[in-house]
Amino acid sequence: MTETGRLSESIAWIDLSFVERDRTPEWAIQVGIRCHLAGMSLRDASQFLDELGVQRSHVAIHEWVHKADLQPISTVTADQLTVDEKMIRLHGQQFWLYGAVDPATNEILHVSLFPTANKQTTRWFLDELHRRYQLDNVLFLVDDADYLAPVLAEDGYRFQILAHGNRNAIERVFWEVERRTSSFANSFSHVELETAEEWLEAFAVYHNSRQS
Repeated sequence: MTETGRLSESIAWIDLSFVERDRTPEWAIQVGIRCHLAGMSLRDASQFLDELGVQRSHVAIHEWVHKADLQPISTVTADQLTVDEKMIRLHGQQFWLYGAVDPATNEILHVSLFPTANKQTTRWFLDELHRRYQLDNVLFLVDDADYLAPVLAEDGYRFQILAHGNRNAIERVFWEVERRTSSFANSFSHVELETAEEWLEAFAVYHNSRQS
């Protein structure tokens, strides 16, 4: 099947309950969102829809992604999770990306962006991850980053410092996030933290849908 064919398929993981009017066919909204999350700029996604006979602006596609409110949801069955923190740049501004990946399935469980990295931001990320998934018996796989291991130790989590092996799952995800954020500038035209984090959560849903 061609890439165009794959992008035009119905996407079950996108909830279109936010659609209030019939101005745009639902299949076109699904395709527009998926094109953008697959790596197209908003303008290129708009042009692709135009080629399919649906004329909508790049602003409309941005709104679809925002209103869809896609967030990663997973059932944790593995006894290990990889967590990491990494500095990324969006339009020259520096942010810290935190992420958690199930190495057994390669699914992204949670992502967050912060303007800095310290013990408090690390604890905020881990607390939210724990609230979502109840990770009392999970072994966290981390590298020797400044804050993850100390906070995990202070808060009583089980963890192991590991440079390779199962921890590589999150390195691959972070590499893909960096590639996507640098490949099309208008993804983050205003570089607002909330907008960037919404895109990352939506990307996580898209990423997880391709792991099954």
